[in-house]
Amino acid sequence: VHNWGWLLQHSHCSFTGLCFSPLQQSELNSYLWTIKRDPPSYFFGTIHVPYTRVWDFIPENSKKAFQHSHIVYFELDLTDPYTISALTSCQLLPQGENLQDVLPRDIYRRLKRHLEYVKLMMPSWMTPDQRGKGLYADYLFNAIAGNWERKRPVWVMLMVNSLTEVDIKSRGVPVLDLYLAQEAERLRKQTGAVEKVEEQCHPLNGLNFSQVIFALNQTLLQQESLRAGSLQTPYTTEDLIEHYNCGDLNSIIFSHDTSQVPNFINATLPPNERITAQEIDSYFRQELIYKRNERMGKRVKDLLEEYPDKSFFFAFGAGTC
Repeated sequence: VHNWGWLLQHSHCSFTGLCFSPLQQSELNSYLWTIKRDPPSYFFGTIHVPYTRVWDFIPENSKKAFQHSHIVYFELDLTDPYTISALTSCQLLPQGENLQDVLPRDIYRRLKRHLEYVKLMMPSWMTPDQRGKGLYADYLFNAIAGNWERKRPVWVMLMVNSLTEVDIKSRGVPVLDLYLAQEAERLRKQTGAVEKVEEQCHPLNGLNFSQVIFALNQTLLQQESLRAGSLQTPYTTEDLIEHYNCGDLNSIIFSHDTSQVPNFINATLPPNERITAQEIDSYFRQELIYKRNERMGKRVKDLLEEYPDKSFFFAFGAGTC
């Protein structure tokens, strides 16, 4: 499973979210690759955003490939209750430990203050549409951040990184891969997953303590700057959606969608901190892209060999493959 970025031609996007390309929407790149055999199988690159933001832009060839496939495979089986509970337990500190026990006091205080701010702001961040669906701010906050004192610091860092106004506004609508999983179930297709929860979870738990503290501190600094109005994020979810809808896999932007891991490398860091940021980036690249691709590629090959008469549709994150 190669990096999708090498395989795509780039369409030109305007800042309005429309494409300059003279091609019809149906002819744009669609992150769909055909594995030539009889019957054919397919690779499709997904994106971790609400499906409603991208579905109308996904060309018919991808939708037809999905419809005609016998078996649909994802990275993880997101409709399986075991997957969700295993992901939850993987994020927890060992029994009897709390975040307050393991974090430096200053970082713990700043974290608590930031989460109080988010909880306070959340009602004003929610959309009328969300309220119409019966989503309440308190319920949503608890669904995302409940039990945060028991989570491992690396997962708290990822949680803080996603507790933004844009992210909250999109809650309540399934992301694209989950929507495809629900559709596959509705169409009574056979489904499966090429990864185990532990394989996605353990690499994140594998960062050493000083790296995790650095990452959490950087994430808090970024969120505090956003709150103060002194920082604009370089790549937003809107950028990601625009490039995806235009069939333009910009590898810089898409690398920011990889397992929702933020990029800590920036020019303002002092040299010793820049080294730490580069070590984290290199570790994630190795564990979450290269090693995963090799493992997933081998499993895809085994499946295709085991079921030569079946048409597979593999839906994997465009930014991770």
